[in-house]
Amino acid sequence: MSNDTEAEALRLDAAEPGHRHLFHVPPADGGRYPEAAYLAGNSLGLQPRATRDELLADLDAWSRLGVEGHLAAERPWLPYHELLTAPAARLVGALPTETVVMNSLTVNLHLLMVSFYRPAGERTRIVIEDSAFPSDSYAVRSQARFHGLDPDTTVVRLTPRPGEDTLRTEDVTGYLAAEGHTVALVLLGGVNYLTGELMDIPAITAAARAAGAVVGWDLAHAAGNVPLSLHDWDVDFAAWCSYKYLNSGPGALAGVFVHERHHGDATLPRFEGWWSTAAATRFQMAPVSRPPATVEAWQISNPPIFAMGPVRTSLELFDSVGMPALRARSLRLTGYLERLLDEVTADRPLRVITPREPRRRGCQLSVRIGAGSANELTRRLRHEHGVIADAREPDVVRFAPVPLYSTYHDCWRVAEALAATVPGVAR
Repeated sequence: MSNDTEAEALRLDAAEPGHRHLFHVPPADGGRYPEAAYLAGNSLGLQPRATRDELLADLDAWSRLGVEGHLAAERPWLPYHELLTAPAARLVGALPTETVVMNSLTVNLHLLMVSFYRPAGERTRIVIEDSAFPSDSYAVRSQARFHGLDPDTTVVRLTPRPGEDTLRTEDVTGYLAAEGHTVALVLLGGVNYLTGELMDIPAITAAARAAGAVVGWDLAHAAGNVPLSLHDWDVDFAAWCSYKYLNSGPGALAGVFVHERHHGDATLPRFEGWWSTAAATRFQMAPVSRPPATVEAWQISNPPIFAMGPVRTSLELFDSVGMPALRARSLRLTGYLERLLDEVTADRPLRVITPREPRRRGCQLSVRIGAGSANELTRRLRHEHGVIADAREPDVVRFAPVPLYSTYHDCWRVAEALAATVPGVAR
């Protein structure tokens, strides 16, 4: 890549500095720059600088107050989870009564499927994408087995057309129009983890509900990446993690959405625990739960305060910057990286498999390599060039220019590193 191209990237960063100063960026482990070009936020987001002090403040309350911290801490522990509710709801386009932060992603998906996967008669199938994240595949197959069904015939895996890398919306909706009478649950990834494709959530949701199926979304790669309007789109339920784009730390607590039309429905089965009962009656220690008519009825255990702190810190950051501004910057950064990759891939055995239309993707571009190992390529990018990307074996490398902390210069470094690492093909 030319020096002029690097100068252009630096000029763009000077004109549009972003929010990198709010995060700890790892040092480079190779190359000629002090900081890493971190393009792996779709796997684990960077640590906000505010996280450490705010987490230490919660720990300090424990040391000073002991059990009294439940009510006397600056951020009292008893209602602590409520501090996360409104910002989480704003992030995914939901009502506060429809949103709660709890557990981890796959645990939440199982708890939700207890309520919303109710196979009966010929309506037993679960529809997922063939390239679903393995955890989702394991979860739905185990749910089928739990109901005494054969997962090989119950779980329908939708595949792209021959020669294509991503699902077309019309193929998903077409399947639902033709076979929807056999479908109990549609559970797709909002943004596909492998290809970076943003699914048409409102169109697929409408098609699933018109077919009489329940529709849920795994938003692990969508929350904090793309604008969402779960309530208005009439989604039945959704779940997401917060350690990727939400930058809340490895294994951080996840989020849950349940549309308000399901609240208070006594016919829905649910697993319950102490936190499933209404807060006003919790300390009456009654033997029978009295669940509220909100999503909090799906809670089970009391919230882990020190795990909630980093999620709260991150959500406050998203509130301050705003998803519209982040989406606009994401489109610019991802488009810039795409233009650079077009130049690099033109004469190399590399191919971007993420949709080219900006509306069909978030801030991820996945590159399929024609030879060698994706792990080996990402190892060389890191140790020879200080570029941290993410490998999905055998042949996909994912680059995520996250709008909160990635820069145009990071994108330039990706293209330069790929050009230096992958030999060109003589024409």
